[in-house]
Amino acid sequence: MIFLGVDGGGTKTAFVLLNSEGEVLARHEAATCYYLSVGMESARSVIANGISEICYRAGITPADITYSFLGLPAYGEVSADTTTLDALPQPVLDVARYRCNNDMICGWAASLGCKDGINVVSGTGSIAYGERLGRSARCGGWGELFSDEGSAYWIGCQSLNLFSRMADGRLKKDLFYDLIRENFPCNNDLDICDLVFNQWKGDRGKIASLAPIACEAAVAGDKHSREIFFHAAKELALMVDALRESLQFTQDERVRVSYSGGVFKCGDVILEAFAYELSKLNGNYHISLPEYHPGLGAAIYAAKINGTPLSAQALKKISFGGYDGQ
Repeated sequence: MIFLGVDGGGTKTAFVLLNSEGEVLARHEAATCYYLSVGMESARSVIANGISEICYRAGITPADITYSFLGLPAYGEVSADTTTLDALPQPVLDVARYRCNNDMICGWAASLGCKDGINVVSGTGSIAYGERLGRSARCGGWGELFSDEGSAYWIGCQSLNLFSRMADGRLKKDLFYDLIRENFPCNNDLDICDLVFNQWKGDRGKIASLAPIACEAAVAGDKHSREIFFHAAKELALMVDALRESLQFTQDERVRVSYSGGVFKCGDVILEAFAYELSKLNGNYHISLPEYHPGLGAAIYAAKINGTPLSAQALKKISFGGYDGQ
């Protein structure tokens, strides 16, 4: 049997073909299928072309795929669009052999191997998803305008605010100010407005790209940058704690927690703060390293919902080569 996993994200879409023996047959990466940003037709094109390409790389046809799971950004968040999103793969896949849902499931399936627990995603956006005894729930992910706390976009916005305060003299200039001027040379500080509003046109992916610069400053000791990551960690921990209650974990029940998304590439500056914030809350939390990449998680989940979950032997055989935080 062959399973296709599609992990959509705010900046890119990952495709993985996996067989029932745990062998990765092919991988492919394409542009984002976030339809609220690029439009429904562009999302349809990314999905259709991506499936065709990965099948070509594996030397198979879409008809050879046993079952597929497509994790799509913002799926389920606009009720009127759900039917249209469900139809995106239909030009290339048999409607009876795939399922679409939110991409948060990919991160959960990958990080926890489809086992009960909670996964928090901090990529371009942020969201948390968990399952327990057949129940599922989500928290966060309300969009960048007034939510997505702790995400790279949110960190980027906080970082721009930090730069403005340092530039004004409301805060003492520190390393973060110097790094912004180094990465985006300009005649004066106010040119950052032209960059963000006119050149970037407020693009969420480009604003999110500021997060690694803030991370660099935080690691080097810029206290105000570190405070941004402390605040991000607190917000992500609160999502996990809210899900613990929604999923009805008991007070002393061990709750497996994992994570995915590019913000966690920042390492200890976010992970240690996240662990600390969880320790202050009510649950018996146990943080687990992510087991697989979200694209692989989508394929593993496809096997599960097909009623043919991968065996323990097949899961062990999957060669991941290290988690890269995507």
